Order: sequence, then C-alpha cells, then structure tokens
Amino acid sequence: MTTDMAAGSAMDGGLRDRLSYLFVLSRPRFWLYLAGPVLVGIAAAATNLSDLFSPEALVLVAYFLVPANVFLYGVNDVFDVDVDEANPKKDDREARWRGDPVNRAVVVGSGVLGLGLFAFTPSVAWPWLVAHFFLAVEYSAPPFRFKTTPFLDSISNGLYILPGVAAYATIAGVNPPLLAIAGAWLWTMGMHTFSAIPDIDPDRAAGIQTTATFLGARWTYAYCAVTWGLAAVAFALVDVRLGALLGAYPVVVLGIAFSGVDVDEAYWWYPVLNTIVGMLITFGALWGIVNG
Repeated sequence: MTTDMAAGSAMDGGLRDRLSYLFVLSRPRFWLYLAGPVLVGIAAAATNLSDLFSPEALVLVAYFLVPANVFLYGVNDVFDVDVDEANPKKDDREARWRGDPVNRAVVVGSGVLGLGLFAFTPSVAWPWLVAHFFLAVEYSAPPFRFKTTPFLDSISNGLYILPGVAAYATIAGVNPPLLAIAGAWLWTMGMHTFSAIPDIDPDRAAGIQTTATFLGARWTYAYCAVTWGLAAVAFALVDVRLGALLGAYPVVVLGIAFSGVDVDEAYWWYPVLNTIVGMLITFGALWGIVNG
C-alpha cells in the first residue's frame, strides 16, 4: 500500500468513525420523537395532498428528522459529561461525548441550521419554533438546566411537540386547538418521566434531582399514568377517537408497574409504541384528506 493510499484509507476510516459516532449521538431510535409530531401536525393541518408535499412541509420534516436531533442530544451530552460517567446506557445503546472541536462545530451548526426555518415558515409558527429552541438548549444547559429540577424537567419536555405545533401552524396558517396542544404537552411529560425511571440510580449517584429521583420508581409510574390519562382526556375533547388511542398509555404503564416487567427493557418498547400511535393518527388524518 502506498503512503497516499494509506493516508486516504485512514481518512476514510476517520470520517466513517465520526459519522458513526454522530449517528449514535443523535439517538436514531428516537428521531421520530421530533419528526413524528411534525408529520402529525402536517397531516392534521393539510386540506389536500399538495399540502403534504409543500416545500415548507418537506423542509420541516428534513430538519427535525436529523439535524434537530444532533443539536438536541449534542447539547444534552455536552452538559452531561460528568453525569454520564455512571450511566450504563452510554456503554451500549448511546455514546459518551467526545468533546473535540469538529463534534462541537457539528452540534452548534445543527442549531444554527434551524434558524433557517424562520425563512420557510409564516410568523404564526415562529413563537413555537422559538420556544422549541429555547427549551432544547435550556433543558440541559445553564442557567436553567431544567432537567435537574423535579417537575420542571417533565414540563420542559413539551419541547418535543412544539415542532408539530409549528408544522400545523405553517400548513394551516392558524394555531391548532389549545386542547390538542395541552394533550400533546401532557403526553410528553409522561413520556419523559417514564424514560427517566431507568436513570434513577445513576442520577442519584451523580446527585441529579429529577421528577423520577424525587418520586421514586413506584410513584413515578403513578405520575406517568396520571399525565397520560389527562392527555387522553384532553384529546378526547378534541376527537373521541384520539382519546381512545391515547388511552393505551396509562393502561400500558400500569401493566408494567404491576407485572414486574424490567423497566430497563420496557423503556425500549416505547419507540415502537409511539411510532404505531403516531402512524395511526397520521393515517387517520390522511384518510380524512382523501375521503373528505
């Protein structure tokens, strides 16, 4: 092998390693937690098929599918380096932060790229986008670092549905029903708090206060059942079929709590459950578009 070939091979290997690392950092299993609400918002707001493939819709889906996840989880990992030392999830399903300048530039660049969304969306969507980016940073970063304050960590996870609200506003030109926003926000509160149960021990070891560490596992299950139950009620007031669909969440979490299923295992069922529920909501909206 010549010197040039060896150098090229090393460079390719380095690029693959970096891309692989950034891929894992972005939590691909959770990509639809941001992009999914965007798809639902677009489908719910669309009045014809052309709305689904408008440039604004495609730009929002593309950004919140990948770059927004690199930014959100990159910021999280930057400010969680010390906490993550005792987190076993970082040894297999996730990645520990590699704080070199290129990775920092990619994370910052992903956030800066999001500013371009304001050029593609109407002003009615801007407050929702501003709120999303504010919470995406302040959930993990000082001065607020909401993730370390019980209940604020849960409430601030509304950041996940705000892209969907912005998408609805972009396509419809008006905001979605307040009850739908409230229901979706409550759903994210339950989802976040359930996801924090496997982290109770490492978070306590690191001195991190969260809703889950404050309540303990048993009462955290109850908190999730209540927030998900309220979410189902709010959605039922918009459309009883949505309420019935969201009603699956309190049933499932109570089943986990009383069956003794390992929460570390159950935690990884939710991306599948959330994808199925999101698909059903989206298909229902598409059915309405096609059949009037």
